[in-house]
Amino acid sequence: MDVLLVDGYNIIGAWDELKRLRDEDLDQARNLLVEKMAEYGSYRKRRVIVVFDAYEVKGIENKQKHFNVEIIFTKEQETADECIERLIKELKNVKTKVFVATSDFAEQRTIFGQGAYRISARELAIEVQNIEHEIEQDIKFHQHQTVRSTIPLEEDIRKLFEDWRRGKK
Repeated sequence: MDVLLVDGYNIIGAWDELKRLRDEDLDQARNLLVEKMAEYGSYRKRRVIVVFDAYEVKGIENKQKHFNVEIIFTKEQETADECIERLIKELKNVKTKVFVATSDFAEQRTIFGQGAYRISARELAIEVQNIEHEIEQDIKFHQHQTVRSTIPLEEDIRKLFEDWRRGKK
C-alpha cells in the first residue's frame, strides 16, 4: 500500500482555507486537514500520516489516529522534516511507494535523495478538490440511478415492492 506523509503545518500554511482558519483556531485547521486527508486516503487507497511539528513543545512523540489517518506530533527537539525523513526510511521498500506532501524546497531535495515522491501543497490541494468533485458526481449518479429488476414489472407494482422492502406498508 502506498503511503502519503503530510507536513501538516506546511500544508496548513499553504492552503488559503486552512490558513484563514489557522489564524482563528489552529485546532480546527488541523482537524479540517485531517478530515480532508481521510477522504483523500480512502479515495486513493493510500495510508496517510500527517506530521505536526512540536519542536518547541516539551515531551515525547505523540501518535493518534482519527478517521483512519495517523497523526504524529513530533517529539521534543525534532522537527516535522526530521520525523518525515525518519518515516521515509522506515516505510520505503520494494512494495511501498512513499509520497511526501510539502512545499518546503529543502525537504523536497532530501525526499528525492531518499527515493520518495514529492507532492507540493498546490498539487495536493488540486488533487483533493478533484476527489471532492468526483465524489459529488458519484453521489449524483447514484441518486439518479433507478433500480433495474431482471423481472419486468409495472411501475406501480415495483413501487409497492420497494415500499414493502423499506417497511413503509
